[in-house]
Amino acid sequence: MPRARSRYAPDRGLTGRMVTTMFLIGLLYVVFVGVLLAALRGSWPIILIITGGLFIAQFWFSDRIAAYGMGAREVTPEQAPELHGTIDRVCALADMPKPKVAIAESDVPNAFATGRSEKTALVCATTGLLRRLEPEELEGVLAHEMSHVAHRDVAVMTIASFLGVLAGVITRIALWGGFARSRPGNDPAGILLLLIPLISAVVYAISFLLTRLLSRYRELSADRAAALLTGRPSALASALTKVSGQMARIPTEDLRKAEPYNAFYFMPAFSSKESLGRLFSSHPTLEQRLDQLSRISADLSR
Repeated sequence: MPRARSRYAPDRGLTGRMVTTMFLIGLLYVVFVGVLLAALRGSWPIILIITGGLFIAQFWFSDRIAAYGMGAREVTPEQAPELHGTIDRVCALADMPKPKVAIAESDVPNAFATGRSEKTALVCATTGLLRRLEPEELEGVLAHEMSHVAHRDVAVMTIASFLGVLAGVITRIALWGGFARSRPGNDPAGILLLLIPLISAVVYAISFLLTRLLSRYRELSADRAAALLTGRPSALASALTKVSGQMARIPTEDLRKAEPYNAFYFMPAFSSKESLGRLFSSHPTLEQRLDQLSRISADLSR
């Protein structure tokens, strides 16, 4: 018998956006590989091996690679009793199996979740976050991260980001692998081959925008689900305000190291006010998140 659904509030809007994003990403993937096969007809076995291998690696290992890149170190209940205790409470509230629990040695106050499913899920908090938040605030943040696991949007984001990575890799192979030199200049396939960098750029841009739109919605969905599960939207709002304020005190070098992983984090880290990451942020603004929590608090009080 399959396990019953968790107690997190279902979000049909998130589900619809995930399905739409995966469909459009899949369509882009088919078109992109089709163009590659048409342009590099003599090298189709290489293309299939590369695309298949990258997809398998992206799906099976990207969560572990991301966790490693962010410095996650799995800890036992004896090593981190407060963190384990908070996650135990959230799991009990949500009726979910307990994920792996990790800590990252970083002063950047943040948290993240990775994993393809509940069985492989990992929830991590940084030492900076644990040092700064009160217990109820930490519970709100971890409930937010656990909702990503319950709604399975972590896995969808992992797969959705694959095509952008693939487009960049294939472009480098096409440009550096000498394929262009094997085509006569008046061959239509040779002309098509020259368009691969442009096609790759378009594919990457579309996949980037699709994943960013999904990412912003999923963060609002996670805030909403966490607030309803714990019944304390004010605690999550307090955590958001505190973490956002503390980011300005973090050294630029530390923020620069964290910035590439913003799509995974509870709160994005930007190394400068001029950062392009702010324009194409994976998260909604702090004001949008606080406004939603304020409305939820008013609804619950009624």
